[in-house]
Amino acid sequence: MSIGPESSEVTVRRTLLDVVRLSTTYLGSHGSVTPRLDAELLAAQALGMRRLDIYLQFDRPLDAADTSAIRSLVLRRGRGEPVAYIIGRREFYGRPFAVTPAVLIPRPDTETLIEAVLNWARHRDAALRILDIGTGSGCIALTLLAEIPDAVAVATDISEAALQVARDNAGALGVLARVELRLGSWAEPLADSDEFDIVVSNPPYVLAGEVETLMPDVRDHEPRHSLVDTGDGLQSYREVIRIAASHLGARGMVALEVDPRRAAQVVELAATTWPDTSVRLCQDLSGQDRVVAIGEK
Repeated sequence: MSIGPESSEVTVRRTLLDVVRLSTTYLGSHGSVTPRLDAELLAAQALGMRRLDIYLQFDRPLDAADTSAIRSLVLRRGRGEPVAYIIGRREFYGRPFAVTPAVLIPRPDTETLIEAVLNWARHRDAALRILDIGTGSGCIALTLLAEIPDAVAVATDISEAALQVARDNAGALGVLARVELRLGSWAEPLADSDEFDIVVSNPPYVLAGEVETLMPDVRDHEPRHSLVDTGDGLQSYREVIRIAASHLGARGMVALEVDPRRAAQVVELAATTWPDTSVRLCQDLSGQDRVVAIGEK
């Protein structure tokens, strides 16, 4: 049996392990860099089980309906659609987040930003007020709310569809009462009187000329406005830093995810804006400069 579109009707009942192996081979030949993981996640989704259950049920015989359900998802992945959009979720900082094509898919690198903020926040006793600019799925703001029980947040985005995803995630995580979701671009959703202890953002930083070099599943499926900076790769950071400078309270903190190639330039922008404040780089698990953190430890 082949998983591909030319498959004929199954005449021999296959086990779950058989189909996972076939799916892995198919996805590996269609560009997936994690074919076995993808195959297991898609099979679990199609059969309504946890990924762990696959290992407990490798010998489970699959009927034609089961195989067809798995095949339809595998074919979508083979055409380049991200697994997270196919199954509708992605884990971030140990919690499941709903995702749709309206939002970027949360990535492990962004957990570096969470750690930087939590390291700063654990030395503060007062209830903290957080601003997340360009919240997308809400993975940054909502994770911080889940980790800091007394905190409240304002999360903004230019997309109403993205805010709906964030709203659904806030409800699922039990933090909806502590987050205010506002629609608008950059500073538009903010009042002059708004003041925050923490400002966070993972802004667009891909240059327009770099789009074609992105992985196809990112380039062709994730929201372009969340990826691409309209200027020199630093324009989004200038906007975020300008907003933070106007709305950050005394002894506050700013944390920005950055492209490692432009990390030093973002540090320079931040140091120019806050010359008397600590500006430091935080490395991700691969040792790359991933977050610019502004504010005393």
